[in-house]
Amino acid sequence: MRFTSRPKMNYMPGTASLIEDIDKKHLVLLRDGRTLIGFLRSIDQFANLVLQQTVERIHVGKRYGDIPRGIFIVRGENVVLLGEIQVCIEDILEEQRLQQQSRQEAEKTKHLALKERGLVMPRPDIMDEYGVQHQY
Repeated sequence: MRFTSRPKMNYMPGTASLIEDIDKKHLVLLRDGRTLIGFLRSIDQFANLVLQQTVERIHVGKRYGDIPRGIFIVRGENVVLLGEIQVCIEDILEEQRLQQQSRQEAEKTKHLALKERGLVMPRPDIMDEYGVQHQY
């Protein structure tokens, strides 16, 4: 009889899987709709959380503001969502650069299409403070 070894799994059931996330920045969505962002410092078997340097993020439309809350203890039954915030500034800046480049290309395409039809729209970057277009 031959036994084959099964691959070792790094999965831990329940809240034990969150031990690796301690000391990382997390976003926590609560049952009452509040959003907290802070560093996960402790967790127990009931998913009770201790967050440090916590801010409560308030959203109004597309705008938001952060209210400093300090150390925050969250009862596990109130947690709807818990996720690590992973933002690499280089990736964000590259994405922003590509987005700006895409907008510029779309604007050029629009201006060329209008020009082919005999229409010229003044570009804001070559207008002075009085709305007069200058050719440079």
